[in-house]
Amino acid sequence: MELNEKDLEILNAKGISEEKLAEELEMLKNGFPYLRIEAPATPGNGIFVLTQELEDQSSDLWNQYLDKGGKVLKMVPASGAASRMFKDLFAFVNGKKDKPDNDFMKKFFEHIEEFAFFAVLNAKCIELYDLSIDSLVKEKRYKDVVKALIEKEGLNYGQLPKALLRFHRVPGTSRTAIEEHLAEGAQYASGKDGKVRVHFTVSEDHLPLVNLKFEEMKGKLEHEYDVEYELSTSVQKPSTDTVAANLDGTPYREKGGLFFRPGGHGALIENLNDLDADVIFIKNIDNVVPDARRLDTIRYKKVIGGVLVGIKQKADNYCRLLKKGTPSEAELDEMMDFLHKVLCITHDSANGMNSEEKAAYIYSKLNRPYRVCGMVKNEGEPGGGPFLAYNPDGTVSPQILESTQIDPKNKEAQKMLKEATHFNPVDLVVCTRDWEGKKFNLPEYVDKATGFISQKSREGVEIKALELPGLWNGAMSDWNTVLVEVPVSTFNPVKTVNDLLRPVHQ
Repeated sequence: MELNEKDLEILNAKGISEEKLAEELEMLKNGFPYLRIEAPATPGNGIFVLTQELEDQSSDLWNQYLDKGGKVLKMVPASGAASRMFKDLFAFVNGKKDKPDNDFMKKFFEHIEEFAFFAVLNAKCIELYDLSIDSLVKEKRYKDVVKALIEKEGLNYGQLPKALLRFHRVPGTSRTAIEEHLAEGAQYASGKDGKVRVHFTVSEDHLPLVNLKFEEMKGKLEHEYDVEYELSTSVQKPSTDTVAANLDGTPYREKGGLFFRPGGHGALIENLNDLDADVIFIKNIDNVVPDARRLDTIRYKKVIGGVLVGIKQKADNYCRLLKKGTPSEAELDEMMDFLHKVLCITHDSANGMNSEEKAAYIYSKLNRPYRVCGMVKNEGEPGGGPFLAYNPDGTVSPQILESTQIDPKNKEAQKMLKEATHFNPVDLVVCTRDWEGKKFNLPEYVDKATGFISQKSREGVEIKALELPGLWNGAMSDWNTVLVEVPVSTFNPVKTVNDLLRPVHQ
């Protein structure tokens, strides 16, 4: 493909090589293969259901790890704008009806005083219209109330990131999603030095507002929880943007140059790769509850943290042993047992290997990044699902997959999809260092064949958009993955504004 001068300028500015561009255009042209799955991961077959005793032991192990000075960090992907959260409100404002005529909007107005943002919204209505919300509703000026919430002249909630929205009431005030994540971090990730390290990925546009919020609330929360916060942010790197194509696979151009789009949350593997910590918790910005509702969350964060620490210590000991020379057959059998029973890796390819080959195989499987993922029973919420999937080397291991990665025409695969009992609420704790304490280079563990292509409309033109392998899907495909059942009470996402009316958010 011939590149013009403007194309080369764009590539140079973004830090994207011509080789990477050619690779992406090839992907857009040929698509991605569906993943081959052996079975859904279910309790007893890929998902661990811990006994009360094991939960207690894991929680204790986590507390001991913190006491010994383990460096912990919490990463919160928080770059998305809240526009989808308010799509029903935008539809109402732009619609022909002047009063709520569907269940969603009726519920919104019936319970409007229960939202944590009610006080500031009421003040904004008085500022804009010289009338309170109550007075505007009595005058049937429903649209004016909604405009004061979502539009730029009002609180601008339709364009702000979820991170900066007031989610919950607390005595005398309210808390944004950012504040709740910091409060949560203080309750399970405070190190021996009393420091709580939290990293937010944000969009460049929102960076000044987020930093302003940090300054405003940091001291207050430090005093309240008797901790010291180390807060940091990063933005999605331009080098992770992906090229767009026309429907025939040729590059789509605007103003004479190639057009790139953000590559999806899989791009954040680069941000994660830059973080320096022994253990990193990952959790979405909208899955957070007030202090009074947080007991289960804190307990199970400690549980999955302890599970990770225990597994990693065992794996590191095995790696040290393997590096000293070929272990005995009994030791090799013990390690193979660990791969099979703990990491849920089936290894038919290891049959027939001699001791040296088996030792090399085990080391190659153990010396990888690790993640422990909380799994909740599927009660109809959206999210990726846990499956036992085939790897390029013929082994089978736990993976978190999206339904788009499974062949819709394969009846057996679709049957497995329907039989899945759990899903991923993005509740992860990871270790990105090897047994010697050196950082892994995480992009090396991405399965590039697990991206997907979506069709978008761009200024009236239908284009193909390339989504990078998802952060907890293909971007972590070559990690060791342990799936642990956690209660559904730990998963409380806010996908629409009315989700804030659920009892758990009150």
